[in-house]
Amino acid sequence: MIELTTGIVFLMSSMYGAGSLPADAVNVQTLTASSTGNNTIIIVSNDRESLEKYLKENFADTPILVEIARCESEFRQFDKNGKVVRGRVDSADVGIMQINERYHLEIAEKLGYDIHTIEGNTAYAKYLYDKSGSKPWNASKPCWGKAVVAMK
Repeated sequence: MIELTTGIVFLMSSMYGAGSLPADAVNVQTLTASSTGNNTIIIVSNDRESLEKYLKENFADTPILVEIARCESEFRQFDKNGKVVRGRVDSADVGIMQINERYHLEIAEKLGYDIHTIEGNTAYAKYLYDKSGSKPWNASKPCWGKAVVAMK
């Protein structure tokens, strides 16, 4: 049945065009805000304010990680084309927390985190912070360091 439905969708889109999405609709991100029992609340967001709010809730006990995300990615997980944000200096840095694939992808995968999703990227960042503190993000410390001093 799924194959039939998929075939019809492809046939219709080839006849009538697949349509086009507004530019910012491509950047829609699904975030798991909280989970209680079998009920998972999903927030769909394509704006930085919602992502910042999500980070502030998830990193309530480690607000330094919110500031690191601000400096590393400007609260972006995906670019305008829907691809994972990559670092300007090192393209192996990915996502909202700019986790380096070269050093962390294998470990993250072993732990069950997909750093190419916002949930996995932020969860692995928390793991990394608990293990190493802010050291993995020292390159951007000139940006977030001032905010951390102000928090104290």
